Amino acid sequence: MNFARTLALGAMVLLVTIAIAAPARADETQVKIDNFTFNPQQITVKAGATVVWTNGDDIPHTVTSKTMAFRSKALDTDDKFSFTFATPGKYDYFCSLHPHMTGTIVVETATGSAAPP
Repeated sequence: MNFARTLALGAMVLLVTIAIAAPARADETQVKIDNFTFNPQQITVKAGATVVWTNGDDIPHTVTSKTMAFRSKALDTDDKFSFTFATPGKYDYFCSLHPHMTGTIVVETATGSAAPP
């Protein structure tokens, strides 16, 4: 084998090794903001999952945790906000511009056990 082929083969092996060793992307769950509602209003995810909110309304909204665990800026139409939930539990949230808009994220342990109350 000549040097160029050996080098190319080594580079391919390295790239495959990196691709296999790269951490898996966390699960993503979508929540749509539309007609002054969060849809779905309640979801259950595993610890480590990312929730992505997308504003489908033509006016701004926010995604704000009641405990301030997460808080978005004002989201214009089609803007997105995401948060990765590392800790099991119940996360109630609302739109700080329209407080009647509410939602809940229930985070279970990664092994599937129910979240603590």
